[in-house]
Amino acid sequence: MYSSSTPDEQRIERAARGLLSGINRLSRTLFQTGDFGLPRSAATALDALEDHPRRVTELTSYTGLTQPRVTVVLQELEERGLVERRRCAEDRRAIMAHITPRGRELLEQARQRMAAALLDALRAGVDDPEHTVAVAREAVCTLLNALEPEAS
Repeated sequence: MYSSSTPDEQRIERAARGLLSGINRLSRTLFQTGDFGLPRSAATALDALEDHPRRVTELTSYTGLTQPRVTVVLQELEERGLVERRRCAEDRRAIMAHITPRGRELLEQARQRMAAALLDALRAGVDDPEHTVAVAREAVCTLLNALEPEAS
């Protein structure tokens, strides 16, 4: 079979095989161990709001959800007291979603459960769990920065 890709491209392709499915599996497993008590889409929206309030359109690009789905998710989160929606001061037509202290607490507790489960799992077969997680995080950040340089 003829391939027009360079040896570097072939090595990257081999290395990248399974990366997406591995990241998805890791994300799904960590989410389950976090026991958020929310659908994954709602937890993703809370995560997106942690750093600062966002418009619905920003949440759609951050979460990958459609605008109607984000609106429904925000309504559900607001009913649970995890999010507040307010009119944007600069553009009164726009609505900004804000995480509440209760939403922050839920995120923090779920992340603590995720970290504890990850640490327990790594202790069984890794000499330095902290180093292993740090290296993995650095690798993911490197890939993201390469693909989304404007985000760094």
